[in-house]
Amino acid sequence: MVYQPAAGARDLLPLDVAQKRWIEDRLQQVFHRWGYHRIITSTLERMDTLMAGEAIQRQTVIQLQNAEDEELGLRPELTASIARTVVTRMAGATYPQRLYYNANVFRRIWENRHNRQQEFYQAGVELLGAGGLLANAEVLLLVVDCLAALSLQRWHLILGEAGITRSLLSVFPAHLQSKIRRAIANLDRIAIDNLPLSEELRDRARLILDLRGTSTEVLRKVNSLELDQAQQEAVNNLASLVELLESGGNFPLILDLSLIQTIDYYTGIVFEVVSDTEGQARVLGRGGRYDQLLGLYHPQGENIPGIGFALNIEDLSQIILSTQQLPQAPPASDWLVVPTANADAAAFAYAQKLRYSNEMVRVEIDLGGRDVEAIRQYARDRGIDQIAWIKADGSPTIEPLS
Repeated sequence: MVYQPAAGARDLLPLDVAQKRWIEDRLQQVFHRWGYHRIITSTLERMDTLMAGEAIQRQTVIQLQNAEDEELGLRPELTASIARTVVTRMAGATYPQRLYYNANVFRRIWENRHNRQQEFYQAGVELLGAGGLLANAEVLLLVVDCLAALSLQRWHLILGEAGITRSLLSVFPAHLQSKIRRAIANLDRIAIDNLPLSEELRDRARLILDLRGTSTEVLRKVNSLELDQAQQEAVNNLASLVELLESGGNFPLILDLSLIQTIDYYTGIVFEVVSDTEGQARVLGRGGRYDQLLGLYHPQGENIPGIGFALNIEDLSQIILSTQQLPQAPPASDWLVVPTANADAAAFAYAQKLRYSNEMVRVEIDLGGRDVEAIRQYARDRGIDQIAWIKADGSPTIEPLS
């Protein structure tokens, strides 16, 4: 019998791990520079925790059951887990809390189900306990800094505002709002044309669908609508954010008020990082503001503002792979220590001395069974720089191979 990974799972070999770590290490350095601290939450969550924010569709969760018949699920994302952790385990914490994660998530994919990947790796942040312009700008500029650290080219940031878009839908008949919202989220113009709407409302739906482009153009279009005071304030806040972003750096920004999820998760700005390398658009990450999610987990129902994003490690890896930046082989050992006759203990002692003589040195011990030339060939094949032949008295003979 040939044993294979479970459907949708995969193994990461040493080169895969080295490439993954290359990306994660650079992202982690950025997170540290911005004052974020790592949090590790449980891979398993209760289903009621995952379902609380209506951010996750039940059928996408890989479900389990424990001995107490409690419904459990493998986390399909990290925000719900972090929200639960912060309000239940960090009571009395000083806000804002800046947290980052680097973890695997699990998601059941129903389309073309056979062997579709179900385990993914993400790195991201959650900024909790801070609302307003500066918090929004921090998270968006942090995204930009992450992409710069990876030397990523040909990408753009798509920025929307879920609160504005949702309020613009309020003029439509209540029984049609979810269908219009779904059509806008999926950029489905045909669905809008086929809905039973007056021409005035149909034109408005098309206008919302077309609220995408440069910030100047989109803000001009949305300001041409009849906005109430709350809507106008939200548009003004968005304009202030765009102005702050554009003054803080030169990066491609697309304003898109058709960018809205079909679920009630985000309450403010929403955004996607999209790569257009080789003419193929690929979403590398997404995020947004969720000011009511933490209140669902809080014992007293207290709302704590939050905003965050997740970057997809696999998608980043595919883009960066073509630039030759990623490691092309697993890291080679620096030394091969070979005991000669009666020198086993001396060889282990010498290897240990080498291992702790520098910040990070990889040292292998030859485990016997090979002649001298086979040992040298092994070292060459593995890219090892030096062989230390150890005598019984502990003295080495150093043979450089480079």
